[in-house]
Amino acid sequence: QVQFVESGGGLVQPGGSLRLSCAASGSIFSISTMGWYRQAPGKQRELVANIASGGSTKYADSVKGRFTISRDNTKMTVQLQMNSLKPEDTAVYYCYYSDYQRGVRRDYWGQGTQVTVSS
Repeated sequence: QVQFVESGGGLVQPGGSLRLSCAASGSIFSISTMGWYRQAPGKQRELVANIASGGSTKYADSVKGRFTISRDNTKMTVQLQMNSLKPEDTAVYYCYYSDYQRGVRRDYWGQGTQVTVSS
């Protein structure tokens, strides 16, 4: 199993910034993908950004140029710097870990942290 400690959510005004952090522990490996998903009320969970252990990144089109993802492979932490936040970024943000073990994909999500963008 994988455990997560997420932090950094909260209330921010449009145009503001927040930084989300997540530390993973348990049955984890450095060769993995970590990232963030989000789910707004009434909508499906969607990928925000992820980063592989080699450093390659993927971003949702809606956050490109505003969000930056980074990770520390020695500490197994992942951060999401969110700038120029918009009301449509309001959602519960979930830390994410994924790897392959013996050819089988494993996916794990944290408990989520609320991000609210409102004036």
